[in-house]
Amino acid sequence: MPILDESQHQIVSNAVAQAELGTSGEIVPVLAEASDNYADIAMMWATAIAFTVMSIFAFIPVPFLDLWDRLAGGWEHDWTTGETATMTIALGLIAFVAAWLVLLVPAIRFALVPSPVKQQRVRERAIRHFKVGADGRTHGRTGVLLYLSMREHRAEIVADEPIHEKVEPEVWGQAMADMLVEIRKGCIAEGIAAGVRDVGQVLAPHFPRRDDDVNELPDRLIEL
Repeated sequence: MPILDESQHQIVSNAVAQAELGTSGEIVPVLAEASDNYADIAMMWATAIAFTVMSIFAFIPVPFLDLWDRLAGGWEHDWTTGETATMTIALGLIAFVAAWLVLLVPAIRFALVPSPVKQQRVRERAIRHFKVGADGRTHGRTGVLLYLSMREHRAEIVADEPIHEKVEPEVWGQAMADMLVEIRKGCIAEGIAAGVRDVGQVLAPHFPRRDDDVNELPDRLIEL
């Protein structure tokens, strides 16, 4: 299901067209629901929980075994080493499956992903999309990708090398800030449009629009 409707897409498209009137740069806004499913992180959590349960059982097995005996009919018996080992493995498997099922809920899974991991995955996904959709595809290599990942609440700006050489990464901070102000209000399209306008203002002094400038990339929002 699309995140934005047609009218909201038009808000972004208009902002891109307007921003590019003053620069030869090509701005490509990209909106993603999420940058990764973090299955590896869910696996790590489920495994850690399983080993924790197994370790607790191995350290204090008697309460667990007594409980099992009561549930099994109330008769106590002497547990052999093999039975205890089997119970340890069984508890680990049960804990793993239960944790994995809980982590299938996106809200829970994403809440347990460390912030640095989210930032890294969003950055990697933004660079990957930039290489596919904008890197080296413009005359003079003046492409800029503005990437927003909703689930992680992260945004990235990736630019062609000639732009990177003239514009320090910190300069993009204002564009990010203006964009996030609107997005926090729930105005996603307006937020992206604000970021696009700021990017255009940053590019204009370094890469002014030429008389023979040709629009080389579509003035539209790419929604993944």
